[in-house]
Amino acid sequence: MALAGTTTVYAQETTPAPAPQEEATTLDTVSVLGSRTKPRTEASSAVPIDIFDGEKFQNEPSVDMLDKMRTLVPSFVVSTIPIDDAASLVRPATLRGLPPDNTLVLVNGKRRHRAAVITFLGHGVADGAQGPDISVIPSMALEQVEVLRDGAAAQYGSDAIAGVINFGLKRSDHGGAAEAFFGQFYEGDGFTQQYGVQQGLPVTENGFLTLTAEWRSADATSRSVQRDDAAAVAAAGYPGVRDPAQIWGSPETHEDMKFVANFGLSGENIDFYGFGNYAKRDVEGGFYYRNPTTRSGVFSNDGGNTLLIGDLDTSNAVTCPTIALRDGAGNLIDYATVSAQVGALPAECFTFLSQFPGGFTPQFGGRMEDSSLVLGVKGVWGDGWHWDLSGSYGRNDIKFYMLNTINASMGPEQPGSNEFAPGGNRQTETSFNFDVGHDIETGFTHGGPIALAMGAEWRDEEFEISAGDYSSYAIGPLVDQGFSLGSNGFNGFNPRTAGAHSRDNWAVYVDAEAPFTEQFRMSAAVRYEDFSDFGGTTNWKLTGRYDFTETFALRGAISTGFRAPTPGQANAEQVTTSFINGQLRDTAVLAPTNAIAAFYGAEPLTPEESTNYSLGLVWNSGPWLATADWYLIKTEDRIALSNFFTVSDADRAALVAAGHPEAASISEVQFFVNDFDTKTSGLDVVGSYTGDHFGGHTTYSLAANWNHTEVTDRTEAIISDMRVKKLEESLPAYRGYIGVDHQREVFHANARLNWYGGFFEDHLDDGGLPIDEGSAVTVDAEIGWKFASGLYVNVGAQNLFDKVPSDNPWGGIAGAKYPVHSPYGFNGGFYYTRVGFKW
Repeated sequence: MALAGTTTVYAQETTPAPAPQEEATTLDTVSVLGSRTKPRTEASSAVPIDIFDGEKFQNEPSVDMLDKMRTLVPSFVVSTIPIDDAASLVRPATLRGLPPDNTLVLVNGKRRHRAAVITFLGHGVADGAQGPDISVIPSMALEQVEVLRDGAAAQYGSDAIAGVINFGLKRSDHGGAAEAFFGQFYEGDGFTQQYGVQQGLPVTENGFLTLTAEWRSADATSRSVQRDDAAAVAAAGYPGVRDPAQIWGSPETHEDMKFVANFGLSGENIDFYGFGNYAKRDVEGGFYYRNPTTRSGVFSNDGGNTLLIGDLDTSNAVTCPTIALRDGAGNLIDYATVSAQVGALPAECFTFLSQFPGGFTPQFGGRMEDSSLVLGVKGVWGDGWHWDLSGSYGRNDIKFYMLNTINASMGPEQPGSNEFAPGGNRQTETSFNFDVGHDIETGFTHGGPIALAMGAEWRDEEFEISAGDYSSYAIGPLVDQGFSLGSNGFNGFNPRTAGAHSRDNWAVYVDAEAPFTEQFRMSAAVRYEDFSDFGGTTNWKLTGRYDFTETFALRGAISTGFRAPTPGQANAEQVTTSFINGQLRDTAVLAPTNAIAAFYGAEPLTPEESTNYSLGLVWNSGPWLATADWYLIKTEDRIALSNFFTVSDADRAALVAAGHPEAASISEVQFFVNDFDTKTSGLDVVGSYTGDHFGGHTTYSLAANWNHTEVTDRTEAIISDMRVKKLEESLPAYRGYIGVDHQREVFHANARLNWYGGFFEDHLDDGGLPIDEGSAVTVDAEIGWKFASGLYVNVGAQNLFDKVPSDNPWGGIAGAKYPVHSPYGFNGGFYYTRVGFKW
């Protein structure tokens, strides 16, 4: 799906493919995905592959990698994340309706490490997923982007169930570019600025070093209305109620900095290569509003009838009086009356209403650092045996922080400025790969030699939880009087929870491809992988292609796959606040091996397993290129979060008595499980036509996807009916676009019409606030000029006609003006200017 048709590229070796490639050769755009042999064009591949030129990818109107992918790949879906704990730091993205960690991400053909974020609130599809963070890669650094839309675990290992995405880095030994981007939403908020620079440098006569850096910041947006309860509190005279009390919008991004280096040096029979990245950013967003008359564990523990008052000195005979918040008819008593009674309380009687008479809305943020380094050497042995040895290290580190919140159990003894450091997560991965390949001449194949590839891999993966500051997890003196423990909204990780959890695995694979005739070729791959925590798994893949004519071909594949549970999913624990049945409740997400989780039936995790089928047609005739690929993905024992289990008073007492004091303030419990099977089927249609129209070179492109997921087996006590509905209907069944790209010597213009099918939203993940949103159409447009001096200027708009979802029918409950998980966002139109210079 190369929007610009064919492009001149270097046929570089960006995966450990065994066959050498000629340098500086002009080809159709090629991909190294889907085969361990020579790269293929998207038209000649036996599996569906999208290939995007790096410059075209860079010029997409968004500066975020995820939004660029969403625009260009119809089955790739990512939404704006307004209030979802750590998921607002690393947004979960889905390919072909499967969770983020079912897609393998490569850079220059090498596995990319995961992010340290586990998506505890994933709105069905992404619940519990731990995928990589591709937003740390500067788009300016890319030569091309390849998307393999087919299962490939037998070739690349765990996670490649939905497909594989490979980001190929530029390999420049001279020249460079600098660019500035400015954009803002039509509403006047969300101002975004990004600056990038790139330079290619020679390393002797046979090498290169390409350096790329980007810096970005983005202001927050707000698409909010005043909550009904906040309006009622303000009407009763409570001071300090913000309007809106709670913000729904894109979080604020501070100092998003990215740096990438790519290096290569060629010798007579041996090549050295290396690449790496460093990135950091600070993201800050809002949480749910804490109503000063109803918030349990802080202001009231009986649904808002009376004020929660703590006795700071229980050694004497003083009894703190009861203060009513509502009259006999259930109406709020005016603040003046309540305030007068609070002012008359004995000195040892404490209530948070004195400090927060209008309630409060916690702010949640995270500071992320991401780094990686890959070094390798490759060459040729003897009679054409090609080998590649590489090692890699990657780390993603996130430190969380909370602002404008409290640890209620500590009473008046709060940290300065009500700031908490709840701790953080770190994901670290180390791997080594050795690959060899050789073309073998036989008498059994008439279209050419058998291309044989084989290799071995060792990988170590570690997930570390770091403890927060004491006040973020402290069990204060008022916990026995009904005040909640830990930083409200996001409890800190305590020392007992903190620690590192690791596992290692090794794998071997064999891959062979043979052209049996000039028209028919097949390939087969088998991979065995052994994990230290649950044992081994064997996966295989068969792929075939038959060219009926030079223009028409049939292609297909069948394969098995798997995804290993991550050490994070097997061990991570967190207490967060969820909206359940109309109320905010503290929910504990516990490791399956945790005693509290085991109390409710949790068991150790095992791998997900899958079977993939695909069948496609290819038409490639001159300026015309069209492909249609049907697929079916059957997944068993999918890993996800369970239902909420309510902690009864009897359960709580038993757990506390058994040595689990954190159960004292937990209302609900969740844990990771292998408990349901799905069947995902769909159709991808891609087409393009290139011609000389309107006085220039014009490319017309179309891409469309139909996708449906069905839950075929589950335990109802673990996976609820609502969870099934979200899995099956929360993503649009239809998604696609039609684009026109017109190029002249200096001037260019392009336009794209995007369409989205309807979707279902379980608003606030409440279980009782359904939204059925209809289909939508948006338009993107851009014009630009590229001058001989190297200067270029682009101006355009994403969502030109300011399309937003329908008004949220439940907006008054928590203040969201629109459904918050729209596949095309809810911020509306965005206009921008991009100015750059190349040398």
